[in-house]
Amino acid sequence: MNEQEFTPEQALAEIYRLTPQMKVYDKFISDLRWLPYTMFFHPANFCSPVVNTDALGFRMSPHQGRNVSTAEMPADQPVNLLVGGSNVVGTGALTDAGTTSAYLSELTGEPWLNFGARGYNALQEAMLFMMHRHRFRNIKQVVVLSGMNTLTLEGLPDELATEHGRYYYSYEYAHYMGLYSADLRKAAEEKSGWLGGLKNLLGASDDHASAASVILDDRDSSTEVRVLRAAHEIVSALELWKMLLATTDAKLTFLLQPLSQWTRDSLSPSEKKIFHAIDSCPNNFWRLFGKILDKEVHEPFVKSIANGCAQLNVDFDDMNALLSRSPNLHNDLFVDRVHCN
Repeated sequence: MNEQEFTPEQALAEIYRLTPQMKVYDKFISDLRWLPYTMFFHPANFCSPVVNTDALGFRMSPHQGRNVSTAEMPADQPVNLLVGGSNVVGTGALTDAGTTSAYLSELTGEPWLNFGARGYNALQEAMLFMMHRHRFRNIKQVVVLSGMNTLTLEGLPDELATEHGRYYYSYEYAHYMGLYSADLRKAAEEKSGWLGGLKNLLGASDDHASAASVILDDRDSSTEVRVLRAAHEIVSALELWKMLLATTDAKLTFLLQPLSQWTRDSLSPSEKKIFHAIDSCPNNFWRLFGKILDKEVHEPFVKSIANGCAQLNVDFDDMNALLSRSPNLHNDLFVDRVHCN
């Protein structure tokens, strides 16, 4: 049976019909705040029936009948941190109580803070902690549930690579800051007299075109090189985590987050409908999954990270392998390729 063809508008409507919570998450991410060092973060004090954040932008995590968060946790309170990207934030969960940090709190009887950040790579995750570590004096465990953002973003074209790696909004940042630099040059030329004015008249442009229409994908990236590069970035970030936690008694663990195609061989009927709608209106993030969905990518990625963790003496496990043994494996698990419901 052939799948229904959608226009981009129809596909988005279908996504919101099948997973109505995702409309809230899209609104949530559209209200980003631009910050130094980590570049961007969630809106502060975001309030909705689906997702809620504290005064710093961290998602609330229920514990024993009340919400706990980074902004509201007393510094001396024993606490555990769940670190990662949007999977940890809980993109796809129906409420704050449906996030992994909330389930960990319920299972252990201890507070687990949701220290996730949508769109962050491994280095940004560590930098976020570096900016907030003064808030914690008694950390018991730090679990980094991550990996896919770094692997995905390492598929960006080489011209967007920097000596500090690849990152979310790397094209947009270079584009708009380039326009700002052009404005500075234009202003300098205008001050240089008639010659500068003539240059502006003949060649200057006020073209502040939108970067939103630019299409990026991973078609020209070497998958083998990309896997090794991403694993190196993850292990380097874990080495930074060890240094940041050196003065504490915290235990550090890395878990590779699940990817739908790496966890099992087939999708549920509901997931097939959702994925078809997503593929009918892909954004640049989903276009970067073109060459990493095959299971052949999974094993070398896991092996590279596991070897690095062993050298650092950091506990490691793979959520794809763990989920593959779960009795819930064939239930509806994913709202897209990397986010669970």
